[in-house]
Amino acid sequence: MLQAIGLTSSPSRGQAPAVNDLTFDAEPGCVTALLGAPGSGKTAALRLMLELEAGRGVTYFRGRPLHRVPNPAGEVGVVLGDVPGHPARTVRGQLRMLCAAAGVPVSRADELLDAVGLAGLRDQRIATLSLGMDRRLALACALLGDPHTLLLDDPAAGLVPKEADWLHGMLRTHAERGGTVLFATRDPKEAARSAGHVVTLDGGRVVADQDGAAFSRTRLRPRVAVRSPQAARLAAIVSREARAARRSVEVVAEAAGNRLSVYGSSCAEVGDAAFRHGLPVHQLADEVGDMGPAGATDAAADPAADGRTASSRSAVDGDSGYSPRSSRSAARGELPPPIRRRPARGPLRPVRYELRRLFGVRTTTSIMAVVLTASVGLSVLMARDGRAPLVHVIAAWPSLLPLPPAALGAGLLGALSFGDEFRYPALATGRGTVPRRLGLLVAKLVVSGAVALLLASLVVLGSAAALRVVYGGSLLDIPSNAVSSAVSWSALTVGCAWAGLLAAGIFRVAAAGIAAVLAVPVVMVPLVERTPKAATTRSMAGLPGRLRDLAWLQWPGEADRWMLAAARIVAHPVGAALALSLTALTCAFLLTGLRGRVRW
Repeated sequence: MLQAIGLTSSPSRGQAPAVNDLTFDAEPGCVTALLGAPGSGKTAALRLMLELEAGRGVTYFRGRPLHRVPNPAGEVGVVLGDVPGHPARTVRGQLRMLCAAAGVPVSRADELLDAVGLAGLRDQRIATLSLGMDRRLALACALLGDPHTLLLDDPAAGLVPKEADWLHGMLRTHAERGGTVLFATRDPKEAARSAGHVVTLDGGRVVADQDGAAFSRTRLRPRVAVRSPQAARLAAIVSREARAARRSVEVVAEAAGNRLSVYGSSCAEVGDAAFRHGLPVHQLADEVGDMGPAGATDAAADPAADGRTASSRSAVDGDSGYSPRSSRSAARGELPPPIRRRPARGPLRPVRYELRRLFGVRTTTSIMAVVLTASVGLSVLMARDGRAPLVHVIAAWPSLLPLPPAALGAGLLGALSFGDEFRYPALATGRGTVPRRLGLLVAKLVVSGAVALLLASLVVLGSAAALRVVYGGSLLDIPSNAVSSAVSWSALTVGCAWAGLLAAGIFRVAAAGIAAVLAVPVVMVPLVERTPKAATTRSMAGLPGRLRDLAWLQWPGEADRWMLAAARIVAHPVGAALALSLTALTCAFLLTGLRGRVRW
């Protein structure tokens, strides 16, 4: 059961709130429609229920607010617009990735593809889907965690009637199994046709809270739609004959001068009147007309209303649509609790989620292929000159480049780890952000670091193989400092990947991550080189021994060499610049909401 109590959005300066003291219930086993014209507050109400916007009030999902639900994907499924996924990702890849986020078996993806009729399109890219297929995929994403409640914002908008009927059939099936369904719509006919409970909004307030039968009887009126080049004369004739026969008939001229809406009559009566007076008729059809929110308000206030056009009444007077809980709260003068805009929960299986996100598109393999090709080509050209050190030749790092291609590629992959998620949010529909949870951050750091090491190893092996083929094996003599060089090479690529990842997470765009990687050699290295050199005259000899004396645990003597190698890396200008950048980015990431304290 869904209970919305006192939902009130935070108003903009000088404007009324989009949602004002909204209170209603959506019962399980029933489809509830939230009806209103554009601007009536439907979408704002849904976002308040999901705690996506700041405001006041509370929404209970089976007795608990959303932020107290341990696994939101298992309680609430949401469809807000199109699927927020990378356009190059496949339908099946998107669902498999979200399976790791929802903590459900990966087989659930194939089950839902069969249920929504997308089994034959599982390998299609999201960008190639039609609107109807995209809406089916969105529904599959909402149903992934087997939720009890479904919240949908105008799900049938733009769909052909066949697709709309299928969608509402799925919603009714979910409700018949005991679930709660709430969807927003602007079409009264859709609400009457598909919902068993209709809540009508106007100006952010509830003006009617009715069951489906009462809504159809009081809000929708049968009418005869007429189109004639002599519409005004035909209207006068129909009205005059109705008065003579003492029948209650209302003729309304539409905005177009040749259209009429006749209430209380039939096609036969209107057609006979036109025929008797020799008036041409271009259209004559039975339709259902909408009385508008005012008629629904009066009908809710007066259950005995027979559907005739009633005098207009303000939305405030139509309080019969409110539940008694709202009236008691208003009588006591109590303010509902505030709603804080909270970030989404992190994936329940973060490493699995990150691996599927990273390799679910061709971008990762394309970047790695380009970096490997460029590195091998640069190595062959640098070895031809014969003046560059072997270490730089193997790493494909000419002096003209601020960083080797492998480091730049690792930084780009790290930047895309967060940047693509802000651009194509996958964890939370409609939120436009990704959560800064510790588990997800650690998973991204581990996966991006592992990919950076893989890329660095491929570059070294590819360059060595190319040099052996082109120039023979005499060029590849293993230097004495091979271990320290390997450690430095690995630290450079991993550090660039992490710098790009953290910067993209802070500024929410991949370009910021790339800029942070390039800033290391362009900005930070010159700053480090300009620092006074007097401090470097002191030696760090004996540092491992002094650290061993301070520590409670004793480590092997072999670890002393690794500690000295790490100290030399940090003492190098590039290493020092990268370490400073990572420290600053880590602090900034923590300050901007690792624990979700920032309101997005």
